[in-house]
Amino acid sequence: MEKINIGIIQRFIIWRENEIQEKHFILMLSFLVGLFTAFAALILKYLIHFIQNFLTDNFDSTEANYLYLVYPVVGIFLAGLFVRNIVKDDISHGVTKILYAISRRQGRIKRHNIWSSTIASAITIGFGGSVGAEAPIVLTGSAIGSNLGSLFKMEQRTLMLLVGCGAAGAISGIFKAPIAGLVFTIEVLMIDLTMSSLLPLLITSVTAATVSYVVTGQEAMFKFHMDQPFLLERIPYVILLGIFCGLVSLYFTRAMNVVENFYARFKGVYSKLVLGGVMLSILIFLFPPLYGEGYDTIELLLNGISNMEWDTVMNNSLFYGYGNLLLVYLLLIVLFKVFASAATNGGGGCGGIFAPSLFLGCIAGFIFSHFSNELGIFPGLPEKNFALMGMAGVMSGVMHAPLTGVFLIAELTGGYDLFLPLMIVAVSSYLTIIVFEPHSIYSMRLAKKGELLTHHKDKAVLTLMKMENVVEKDFVTVHPEMDLGELVKAISTSHRNVFPVTDKNGVLLGIVLLDDIRNIMFRQELYHRFTVNKLMTSVPARLFDTDSMEQVMKTFDDTKAWNLPVVDRDSRYLGFVSKSKIFNSYRQVLVHFSED
Repeated sequence: MEKINIGIIQRFIIWRENEIQEKHFILMLSFLVGLFTAFAALILKYLIHFIQNFLTDNFDSTEANYLYLVYPVVGIFLAGLFVRNIVKDDISHGVTKILYAISRRQGRIKRHNIWSSTIASAITIGFGGSVGAEAPIVLTGSAIGSNLGSLFKMEQRTLMLLVGCGAAGAISGIFKAPIAGLVFTIEVLMIDLTMSSLLPLLITSVTAATVSYVVTGQEAMFKFHMDQPFLLERIPYVILLGIFCGLVSLYFTRAMNVVENFYARFKGVYSKLVLGGVMLSILIFLFPPLYGEGYDTIELLLNGISNMEWDTVMNNSLFYGYGNLLLVYLLLIVLFKVFASAATNGGGGCGGIFAPSLFLGCIAGFIFSHFSNELGIFPGLPEKNFALMGMAGVMSGVMHAPLTGVFLIAELTGGYDLFLPLMIVAVSSYLTIIVFEPHSIYSMRLAKKGELLTHHKDKAVLTLMKMENVVEKDFVTVHPEMDLGELVKAISTSHRNVFPVTDKNGVLLGIVLLDDIRNIMFRQELYHRFTVNKLMTSVPARLFDTDSMEQVMKTFDDTKAWNLPVVDRDSRYLGFVSKSKIFNSYRQVLVHFSED
């Protein structure tokens, strides 16, 4: 059966190459990607809500519920069991995985990611894991695009585009936000925007959003009714909110890295489960809004108009009935949300930080405005509007994506009347965090390793170049005990003017330059008087085979050298890299990278 299927697909590929232009076929594939990712997003949302409602529908809102101590541990245990025994691969940090696939110029994502992230995140979040479903569904969508392109033997450049289409479709489908899906792909995944990439991304985004509208109705994901219009005299307060959101984003990013690194120290699966499960369960027991994605809390803060309604955020907890502690309660949630999210993933669960950033932003905006109103600092600030703007602010800061924050919140809530303040908050937050963090929470892991593709064309091209493609190995090696006569014989067999000197283990000791021995190399009476050990010089610098191309170019600039040796971590000689080779490779990649 498999041979028959392969034969059918191969015949279709041959027919398609003859009958359908590639650019038209890419548009067809982008439509299919939008269709499939929308259904994947709808399935994931249904599974999460089904599990969550099944587990928590009978909870008493007037007192603490001790099952909060049990459900999260069970969830991350089941998710970890599923990942270890069925998937048998790491499926965490979904957006980072996509960035890596794009930065390696491969666009290939493993087939199991089509379903594995969906199932693992549904279990994790349904049982209370304090993370979001968006990063897993983005990885699912990108895997759909990648594997659909691979099925029809599309080239790597097209695979990269289809990966972006899958991500755009996932965001569009789960949020009913087609513009945000498109902008997210360009701004966060850094897909190069050209006319050949814009149309497929648009088709996928619109298709996914349309399917979601047809299945779930035309209402925005979060209901929002603006009771007070935006006043221009409030612009200074909006800027201050943006700065506050930027600082919250900085705290979230830094704390997330610290806590994740702490969990990474533990090698045992069950030690991570116990530590993460205990931390998560206690936090959710004390602060039930940390359960799951937290979208119920966002709905409450966006639609509440009085203290009586806002106080219901403390339902199901030990704080029930203490309305005077509302701001303290929300501030503690902001502080502990990062620990709950990190404990979820660190303990073995699966989820992203998309929903946590929306959740934190909404609470941060509400705290800012409610605190100002209570103390009379900036009286009359509408809490609903500022909660909405806070969502855009924290998302922009955490993801370093102000456009995504603006368009996503506008489409999520229908709050287009607040477009100007949304932009002000998003930009203020972004400008605040980049002072401290040059990379987003998604990209900083790759940036540290020099594997991040960026919108900076020169840096992007250097990222796409690989060290193994520019190392030249046709240099004749010599050894320190060889005399001048043997060296001259070696020179006669080479067309290079640089000769690496290695010991018997292949460790690089230095180099011999032809110019340095030119005046004695024809004097035969000296052939047995000089050895390579006396004639060699040290190298201006050594490149390592793990260096990024950006590091390589910086080393060339610092040393002013034209050729530099490459060694491994044990200093064993591997070859040379020359500036001319890098420039030739750079031009080839640039031409391919810039093709429209």
